Amino acid sequence: MTTEHPAGTGRPTEAGCSADGRDLLARRFEEHRAHLHAVAVRMLGSAHEADDAVQDAWLRLDRADAEDVANLGGWLTTVLARVCLNRLRARRSRPEEPVGVHVPDPVVLPHGVAGPEEQALLADSVGAALFVVLDTLAPAERLAFVLHDLFGLPFDEIGPTLDRTPAAARQLASRARRRVRGGQSPPDDTTTGAAGREIVAAFFAAARGGRFDELVTLLHPDVVLRADGGPARAPATAVVRGAAAVARRAMMFAQPAAQVHPMLVNGTAGVVITVGGQPVSVMAFETSGGRVTAIQALVDPTRLGRLHLPDLAPAVEGEAG
Repeated sequence: MTTEHPAGTGRPTEAGCSADGRDLLARRFEEHRAHLHAVAVRMLGSAHEADDAVQDAWLRLDRADAEDVANLGGWLTTVLARVCLNRLRARRSRPEEPVGVHVPDPVVLPHGVAGPEEQALLADSVGAALFVVLDTLAPAERLAFVLHDLFGLPFDEIGPTLDRTPAAARQLASRARRRVRGGQSPPDDTTTGAAGREIVAAFFAAARGGRFDELVTLLHPDVVLRADGGPARAPATAVVRGAAAVARRAMMFAQPAAQVHPMLVNGTAGVVITVGGQPVSVMAFETSGGRVTAIQALVDPTRLGRLHLPDLAPAVEGEAG
């Protein structure tokens, strides 16, 4: 007789005394899973990668002698941090994934939802603006900042994870903190409300109609578009700055067959764009003073296929940019 491993490894274990011990360990691990996933999401900016990192942490726990671990939560956080650090370093070494153009996995919800599960998802998304700044940090800076400033771990614990002294870890976090504060703009209420949705609808209407001057007026002069096509759509990956440049790109990539579905993306006005019923892009818009200040566009087909998208809202008349 075999029993499926409760922590999700898919690995059967022989029923009996050893299985009881492993089941207990798995239950203890599950008590920390939500916290570990939250740390991994903020470290990696990807829910799918976070799932993999948490699974790696479980596998390491399963192979370790956990009976001597006095603080299991702290031990798992340290292990997970090292897993994430290795993944970040590997990501930066791959030329096909340009540093600074990684768009984190978005949380996509219909407008008007406010249930506990949806609110938890939005809280876990943190916000696209923070992730953009985090992606500019060196892996060690990101780890020190996330663990200390977002999760309150002391530098005495962070330092050994980075193979550095606590003082050096403190300096890394301080440097990251300055960059984060300098890279984030204050929120604007229009980003999430009806005004934000109207601006987004006007953006796609202007792009559909080829009205370049009107499109430019909807964009802040310093607007930034970040598009992540991943390895499968590397030519679509770009950082575009300035109203005229963003407007030209929006019109250039417009697709006559595209349908634009209004959504709440990372807590802001956004859309899911489909062609033939299949998602080809998820876009989040930030607005201020009645104009678009930033756009995050995920167009990587592999990552889009992994997203849990809600039932699509009625499409807005227009083409996708």
